[in-house]
Amino acid sequence: MIVTQKKPIEELMAMLGSAKRIGIVGCGSCATACATGGEKEIKELKAYLESQGREVPVTAMADYCCMNLGVKGTLKPFQNQNLDAVVVMSCGDGVQTVSNNIKVPCYPSNNTMFLGEAERFGLFKEACHLCGNCVLGTTGGICPITRCAKSLVNGPCGGAKNGKCEVNPENDCAWILIYNRLKDLNQLEKLSQTRDDKGYQDVSYPRTINIRGKKS
Repeated sequence: MIVTQKKPIEELMAMLGSAKRIGIVGCGSCATACATGGEKEIKELKAYLESQGREVPVTAMADYCCMNLGVKGTLKPFQNQNLDAVVVMSCGDGVQTVSNNIKVPCYPSNNTMFLGEAERFGLFKEACHLCGNCVLGTTGGICPITRCAKSLVNGPCGGAKNGKCEVNPENDCAWILIYNRLKDLNQLEKLSQTRDDKGYQDVSYPRTINIRGKKS
């Protein structure tokens, strides 16, 4: 799940500037789960903008703001509305997808925080850095890139104390967690495997993945 947080309303209003007619697009997936872009949040933002003298002639909820074809259909009611701006209540990818499909300035109402797991309703924990070179098979399913504050890939630093991280003592040391998990799985031999340090010099952004292959 892509975890988002609402921007301060003052920041959003500053981005909107003098925009008078504003559309709002919400996301029925991650942003709804995070309470940053569901039906309730759309209604609240619409009411606030109207209380500030703005017009909100159209709102819509995309199933997934990151799905291009679905967004195209969602935005059909936005055409010919003479909008000055569209507020997109999703992650940053959703904002870009909406922006690619409408010739109106688009603005994010959220800050995109991380890819995480829902531990329980309303509580999200960062789980993946989307680094593109997954080592979970050798670390017992615990990500050292995310769970270690220093993203160490070959064991802990020397600063852990009482099982806690020296950078943030509220967090468990990732490598102690990895050791205990591998021990439980009878796979401690994996600790002796050397993993390449994470380097991003060979990564060319933006990346594209095409599972359908090249069209002839």
